[in-house]
Amino acid sequence: MSAQRTAIKVDGSTLLVRIFGYGFIGAFALACFLPFMLVVGTSFTSESSIARHGFNIWPRVFSTFAYKIVFENPDLIIGSYWVTIGITVVGTAVGLFIVAMTGYALQRPDFHYRNRISFFIYFTTLFSGGLVPFYLLVNQYLALKDNYLAVLLPGLLSPFLIIMMKSFVRSIPHAITESAKIDGAGDFTIFLRLILPMTTPALATIGLFIAIGYWNEWYNAMLFLSPDMKYRTLQLFLYGVVTSADFVKNSSAASNVDLRDLPLESMKMATAVVATGPVILLYPLVQRFFIQGITVGAVKG
Repeated sequence: MSAQRTAIKVDGSTLLVRIFGYGFIGAFALACFLPFMLVVGTSFTSESSIARHGFNIWPRVFSTFAYKIVFENPDLIIGSYWVTIGITVVGTAVGLFIVAMTGYALQRPDFHYRNRISFFIYFTTLFSGGLVPFYLLVNQYLALKDNYLAVLLPGLLSPFLIIMMKSFVRSIPHAITESAKIDGAGDFTIFLRLILPMTTPALATIGLFIAIGYWNEWYNAMLFLSPDMKYRTLQLFLYGVVTSADFVKNSSAASNVDLRDLPLESMKMATAVVATGPVILLYPLVQRFFIQGITVGAVKG
């Protein structure tokens, strides 16, 4: 009887913990989901309804005028999508490989200059040359004006990601590298066949950071990609659409021209949906591989 009572108490407490945990996670997920639904609902609301009633999750007056303006030039926005996708895919693959190699090399005990190089990498997190030297380097010395490499190259390396990768690789026993060397494996073979499969969680996390950084990139594109280029990054293109509409509305107010139906607020929300929509649709697939990578990387024999 006492054992049954203990089991009942344990089951009851476990049930309460699960109810509380699932309830808290559900409430937190709903709190994260509602703002996005507010953005989507506002993007399909007429500007006059927003002026009268404010932002709403469900549109009071349904309108697709904001999306018509955003997709007024479908060739430009599709080209911007392809530019951003290309930069994101190439930059993530190359940047992840470089960060992984750098983190692996800096944690090797037999690499004599690891502390000096680590100091220079860490130093850049505290001090930087500033915007003017960076602009002169890319524009004049590297001659990357109006070149997509000006957007691609600066995001390949990040001191924070290198330090993160170095800390993770440090948890792998160095005896694995030494045993592989005894078997005749070279450094590059050890890195590809032993280290990379064991760092899957770090690779998934760092790759996600790099990909999001490239997808949201607009500042370097604004500096080095001139408006004369037909296709620029997606974020910069959408930023130009919003600022142009804002300029037209302010100019119309100054010239007493009635353009109150210009969907400025709803167009801002529409651009946010256009920019984040593909990422949200693809995130379940990325999350599946991310969780699988964590599970595989956690198994160590």
